[in-house]
Amino acid sequence: MPSTLFSKVWDAHAVRRLPNGQTQLFVGLHLVHEVTSPQAFDMLRARGWTVRAPDRTFATVDHIVPTADQRRPFADRMAEDMMSALERNCREHGIPLFGPGSGHQGIVHVIGPEQGLTQPGMTIACGDSHTSTHGAFGAIAFGIGTSQVRDVLASQTLALDPLKVRRIRVEGQLAPGVYAKDVILDVIRRLGVKGGVGYAYEYGGSTLAAMSMDERMTICNMSIEGGARVGYVNPDETTFAYLEGRPYAPKGEAFARARAWWASMASDPAARYDDEVVIDAGGIKPTVTWGINPGQALAVDERVPAPEGLHEAERESVREALDFMGFRGGAPIAGTRIDVAFIGSCTNARLSDLREAARIVRGARVRPHVKALVVPGSESVGRAAEAEGLDQVFREAGFEWRAAGCSMCLAMNPDRLEGRQICASSSNRNFKGRQGSPTGRTLLMSPAMVAAAAIAGEVTDVRPILRAKGEQ
Repeated sequence: MPSTLFSKVWDAHAVRRLPNGQTQLFVGLHLVHEVTSPQAFDMLRARGWTVRAPDRTFATVDHIVPTADQRRPFADRMAEDMMSALERNCREHGIPLFGPGSGHQGIVHVIGPEQGLTQPGMTIACGDSHTSTHGAFGAIAFGIGTSQVRDVLASQTLALDPLKVRRIRVEGQLAPGVYAKDVILDVIRRLGVKGGVGYAYEYGGSTLAAMSMDERMTICNMSIEGGARVGYVNPDETTFAYLEGRPYAPKGEAFARARAWWASMASDPAARYDDEVVIDAGGIKPTVTWGINPGQALAVDERVPAPEGLHEAERESVREALDFMGFRGGAPIAGTRIDVAFIGSCTNARLSDLREAARIVRGARVRPHVKALVVPGSESVGRAAEAEGLDQVFREAGFEWRAAGCSMCLAMNPDRLEGRQICASSSNRNFKGRQGSPTGRTLLMSPAMVAAAAIAGEVTDVRPILRAKGEQ
C-alpha cells in the first residue's frame, strides 16, 4: 500500500501497540537542554535508573545562557545552577554536551541539523515544543514534557498516539521580499492556531521543493504554532546535499547506503492523506502578527481587523488582542512604532537569515529610539557570519552583536522587554509576556522585515527597500 513518510517512519519505529491504543515508539535521537532535563535526571536517580542509550542523547545549553557575557559563573544564580546541573548529568551518564566555548554550542534546533545529528527517517524527541523543526529533514520530530524526557532517558521509547496527516502544498514562486517566515505565518493564519490538532503537517509543492534547508526548518519550526504535533518535508537532493560531510552524518559508502534508505522513506506519489490544502505562493505578502497568537497575522499592507466586522465567535479574541496590544481596529499595521528589534531564535537565526537581514541594513542606521540585537543560533553560525563580515555590517548599522542562545525569544535570560515595549521579532511566539514583560508586545515577522523595522523605527514593508537597492 502506498504510504506517507509519517506512516513509514512510525511503523519502522513501533515497538508494540499498548493496551490503551497508544504506540510504544523507539526514539532514534534524543536532544536535551538545561531547562527540561534536570528534573528528569533527578527522577532517574530517585529510582536508581540509568540512561538506556547515552549514544543517542546529545545536550546543549540555549534557553538560560546569557548572550552578552557568558563568563562563568553566570550572573543569574538560577541559570548557573541549571548549567552546572546539565554539565554534571552529562558527565555522570556519558552524554555529549555542546557547551559554551566548545565551538558547537547553540540553540538545540540549530545545532542538531548543523552537526548532522538530524537525519531523514528518524524519530526525534526533545523537551522543547519547537522540535518539529527537525521534520524539515524528513524526520518525525516532536516536543515532549519533562516526565517524557525521563522516559526516553530510561527506555529510549515513548508512548504516543498516532496522528492524522494533512498535506499542505504551496505552489508557485515567492515574490522578492517574501520569505519562508511569511509562508508559515500565512499557513497558520489560514488554518488557525488549533487547525492542526491531531495532525502531522506534510509540507510540499513546488515552493517547498525550491527552498533551502534553512527555509524548510523555518516552516517546520512553527508547525506547533498551528496546533500540529509534527511538521515535515519529504527528503530530497537538497536534504542529502546539506547532510553530506556533516560531523555526525554517515561517511563514504555508508552515506550512499543511507541516502538510498532516506529516499525510500519519502511519501509515495499515490499516498492518501486525511486532508489536503493548496496555497498559491504568489498570493503571499510580507506578513506581520498584530495580536497575541501567531494566527492573528496580516499582510504588511493590510489593516488590523475591527471586531464589528467579524463573526461573533471571533469578536471576543480580537477585542482581547486589541486591548492588550493597544491597537485600534481598522488601523494600518504599517507605521506601528517599535522599541526593540530582535533577530534570532530557533526559527530564524541561521546564516541565511543573518545574510538577508544584513542585506537590508547595509549602509543604513537603526533609529535612535530602537534597541536592536542580532543573536546567532549557534557558535558555528556566529563564526561563519563573522568570517563574512556580517557582524561588522550589523554593528555599523547600530545593532548589538551577541553570543549564541535563545535570547529574547522567551526571556529565560537577561534579554527581556521592559514595560509596554513593542518588539519586532523573528521568533515564533507572540503570547502575552513571552518576551519577559507581562505587558510587553511582540510583532512576529521575517528577519528581513525586522531589519527594515529597525532602520525605519516602525513596521514597514521591506519590498521598497529591496527595490531601492536594486535587488528586486
